[in-house]
Amino acid sequence: MEKIWQLADKISEDFKKEFPEIPGTILQLLNNRGLTKQTQIDEFLYPDYSQDVHDPFLFQDMEKAVTRIYQAIENKELIVIHGDYDADGVCAAAIIYLTLKSLGAEHLDIFLPDREIDGYGINKNTINILAEAKTKLLISCDCGISNFEEVTLARSKNIDVIITDHHNVPQNIPPANAIIHPKVPNEPYPDKGLSGGGVAFKLIQALTKYNLAQKYWGNQNTKLENFEKWLLDLVAISSVADMVPLLGESRTLTKYGLIVLNKTKRAGLKHLIEISTLGKNHTNSSPIKLTTSNISFQLAPRINAAGRVKHANNAFQLLIAADEDEAKELARELNANNQERQKITEKMVSEAKAQINETNQDKAPIIFVIKENWPIGLVGLIASKLCNEFYKPVLVMTQTDGKIHGSGRSINEIDIMKKMVKLSNLFEKYGGHPQACGFTLKNSSQEGLENFKKQFLDLINQELLDKKIIPILPIDAEVSLEEINWDLFDLLEKFEPFGQNNPEPKYLARGLTVACVEAVGGNCQHLKLLVKHNSLEHKKMIGFNFGDENKVGKNWCEFLKPGDIIDVVFEISVNQWNGNRELQLKIVDLKLNQNNFSN
Repeated sequence: MEKIWQLADKISEDFKKEFPEIPGTILQLLNNRGLTKQTQIDEFLYPDYSQDVHDPFLFQDMEKAVTRIYQAIENKELIVIHGDYDADGVCAAAIIYLTLKSLGAEHLDIFLPDREIDGYGINKNTINILAEAKTKLLISCDCGISNFEEVTLARSKNIDVIITDHHNVPQNIPPANAIIHPKVPNEPYPDKGLSGGGVAFKLIQALTKYNLAQKYWGNQNTKLENFEKWLLDLVAISSVADMVPLLGESRTLTKYGLIVLNKTKRAGLKHLIEISTLGKNHTNSSPIKLTTSNISFQLAPRINAAGRVKHANNAFQLLIAADEDEAKELARELNANNQERQKITEKMVSEAKAQINETNQDKAPIIFVIKENWPIGLVGLIASKLCNEFYKPVLVMTQTDGKIHGSGRSINEIDIMKKMVKLSNLFEKYGGHPQACGFTLKNSSQEGLENFKKQFLDLINQELLDKKIIPILPIDAEVSLEEINWDLFDLLEKFEPFGQNNPEPKYLARGLTVACVEAVGGNCQHLKLLVKHNSLEHKKMIGFNFGDENKVGKNWCEFLKPGDIIDVVFEISVNQWNGNRELQLKIVDLKLNQNNFSN
C-alpha cells in the first residue's frame, strides 16, 4: 500500500544555537522525539543506570507487596507466580521466580496459562486449583488487573494476591493486597511505559533493597546490585517483545539489558542465541552484537512460539535452566516450535486473505476474519500481519469447542481497546492495549457473532466520521548522501536501542541519479542500486524485497533504469563481511523524482 511521506518540520535556528556542539541532523532527530531540554537529551544520549532508574518504592503499594512476600518466605507459605504465555509474561515470571529462589523461598511454584484451555489472565478454575493446593500468596506477572472476580474469589479462599501488570486499567480494580502497576489511578510512579517484565523488575529491585534482604544475603550490597543487574537481559527481551515505549526508564533498562544480553550467563539464552544463528558472524566467526532488532525478529518469536504452538512452560524452563544439556534441548524445541509456527501462519494468512476477498472486506473500515479450529495462539499474529498489510483494524477469530476466541490489532489512529471497553458486556473476558486486544465472546452463536461485528463496526464508523485514515511514512530528516559518514553513524548509535516511540531514524534524499540497477538474491527479489547525488559518485543502496511486486506494489528491479532520477527514504546500518565494515543505506521506500525527464 502506497504511503504518504511525512517529513518532520525542520528545527529552528534558536534550537541550533542552544546546542551548537550537536550536529544539526542529530538535533533534528532529538527534536522529533520530543527531546528539547538538556536533561532529556543527556538522559537519552547518555543513560546512567545509577541516576535514570527510579526508586521502586515510589510505587504506592510497593511497601505492602515486599512486606507480604517476606512474610510468606519467613512462614514457609506456598507462593505461586502466575505469569502469561507471551515473551513479556514469561520473562516477568522468570525474573520474580529467580529472585524469590535466591531469597530463600522454599515453597514456590509457577503457573503459566495454556492459551486454549485457560485463556488470557487469571481464571476461576485456576484459583480453585491453587486453593486446593493450599496456596497462600499469588503473585501475578503481566496480567491480573482485569481479573476483578477472580481476585475476589482468591481472597475469599484465603489467598493473598499481589498484582504486577501494565495493561489497560478497567473501571473495577481487583481487591488485591497490593497492586504494582504504573497506570492505576493516583499512582505516583513516574514511568508509565514499563513492560510486564519491567514492572516485575521493579518488584525485585524493592525486594533486594528492603532491609529484610540482608537476612538472606548478609550485608552484601554489591552482591545484591550485581544479582539485580544480571536480570536485565530478561527486562530487555520483555520490553522489546511487548513493544513498550523505549524512552525514559524503559530505555535505560533496555540499553543496559542489551549489554547484559550480549554476555548473558543464562545457558538457555546462550543456546537460543546460537540456534537462532546469532551466535557468530558466519563470515569471520566474530561475535555478533545483539540489538533490539535481534530480539524482535529472532529471540522473541522463538520464546513466543512455545505458548503459541505448545506451552509457555518450555520457554520459562529455558530461561531458568542451569543444566547445559537441558538448556540445549529446550532451545532446540523452541526453534522447532517456531518453524512449525511459521508454516501454520503462512497457511492461515492465505486462508484469511481468501476470506477477505470473498467478502469484499478490503475496502471496509475494519476486517473481521473467522474460521473454525484455527489455533488460538496464532490468531493475534495473523491479525498483526493483516493490519500491517491493509492498514486498518483487524479482528481474527477462531471457533473452538463452542467458543469464539479472538485477537485484534489496530492502527495508530484507532484505539481498539476503547471499543472493547464500550462493548464489555459482550465478552466473557477481554484485555489488551490501544493497538492490541484479546477476547472471548459470551454469545458464540451466529447471532451473537453478527451482533458483535455490527456493534464494533458502528463504533469504528462513528470514529471515522471526523478522521481520514491514510498510511503515513514518518521521515526524520532530509539529507544529502555526502553527509553520511562514520562520524555521523557513531552519533546515531547513541539513539539505540530502537523501538516503540524511538524508531530507527529514516532519512530522505531527493534527486538521486541511478547509475546502475541490479536484481540480487536467490529469486532476484532484492534491489541493489548505485546512485549519484550532488558531488557524490557511486553510493550503494539496497532495497530488500523491492523486486517483489506482491510486497512493494512494483518490481523496481525491472522498472528502474540508469539515468532515472529518484527520491529515496532510507535507513543507515552497517554491512559486515570478511572482517570488513561499510555503511549500508537500506531503502525503505522510493519514488520517481518529479524532475525525472528520462521516462
